[in-house]
Amino acid sequence: MPAKIDSKDFRVRPGANVNLDKWATAVKPIYKSKKEYQELLAEHVEKLSSLQQLHYASDRYALLLIFQGMDAAGKDGAIRHVMSGVNPQGCQVSAFKQPTPEELEHDFLWRSTQRLPERGQIGIFNRSYYEEVLVVRVHPEMLRSQGLAEELRGGKSIDDKNIWEQRYRSIVNLESHLYRNGTRTVKMFLHLSREEQRKRFLERIDEPEKNWKFSLADIHERKYWKTYMDAYEACLSGTSTHHAPWYIVPADDKENARLIVSRIVLDTLQDLKMAYPKTTAKRREELKSIRKQLVK
Repeated sequence: MPAKIDSKDFRVRPGANVNLDKWATAVKPIYKSKKEYQELLAEHVEKLSSLQQLHYASDRYALLLIFQGMDAAGKDGAIRHVMSGVNPQGCQVSAFKQPTPEELEHDFLWRSTQRLPERGQIGIFNRSYYEEVLVVRVHPEMLRSQGLAEELRGGKSIDDKNIWEQRYRSIVNLESHLYRNGTRTVKMFLHLSREEQRKRFLERIDEPEKNWKFSLADIHERKYWKTYMDAYEACLSGTSTHHAPWYIVPADDKENARLIVSRIVLDTLQDLKMAYPKTTAKRREELKSIRKQLVK
C-alpha cells in the first residue's frame, strides 16, 4: 500500500517562524515505482475532475491556487500534471512576469486582483503578487521604478524593512477579505535545493528540447540564493494564516511533489460545503414535459 499523504504535514502554522533549513527539500517517496506514481496521480486527477465539476455547479466558492518557487522548482509541471483533468471552462492560469508600465502606475496588488477567479472557478497563479516581497526584496532597486513616495516606503532608505511589513499586512488583509467573500486561497512554495536546481539547469542545457527554458538570467539569480531564502522565510512567516495557508512542498522529486500538491488541492475542495443545485417541483414538471416531447 502506498504511503498516505497528510497535507497538514506541509502546512506552515500561522505565526510560525520559518527556517527553511529545517524543512526538507526531499522526503521518502509516496510511490514505489513509476507505474504506481502514474496510478496515484491518475486517481487524484480523476477525483479532482469530479470535485471541480461539483465546484463549478455549486457556484458558491472561488478557489485560488498560488505557486511560488525558485527557477526550475517545477511550478509549470505541477500545474500541467495535477490540473490535467480539470475542465478548462472552470479554470484559468495566470503567469506574472515583469510589471508593465501601466501596472507600475497602480498599487502592487492591482494587476493580480484583476485576475482573481469568479465563484465556481479555479484560478491558478504561476508566481503572483508575492513577487513584490520576494524578487523585489532581493533587488530593492526595483522599487525605484514603482515611483513610490518616500512616506510610502516608510523612510528615506529604499531597503527599509518597514515597507515589507506594510506589504505583508496588505497581502494578509486582501486574503482575509477574499475569504470573507467566498474565495479560498491556497499557497504552495515548491522547496527546491540549490544542488537540484543545478542539475535541472544542466538538463536544460544538455537536452535540446529544454533549451528554451534556460536563460542567462537564471544563472544571475542563482547568485542571490541565500538572499532569496531569507526573503522566502520572512514571507512565509509573515503571511501564512488560517484563512490562506502556505504549504512548503519538498520539490527535489518532481513526481512526489505533484502527488503532494494534488492532495493539498483535493483536501481543500473536499472541505468546502458544496452540493449540486436542487431541482424544484416546478422545474421537474417542466423537464418531464420536455422529455415527453423528445420521446415523441
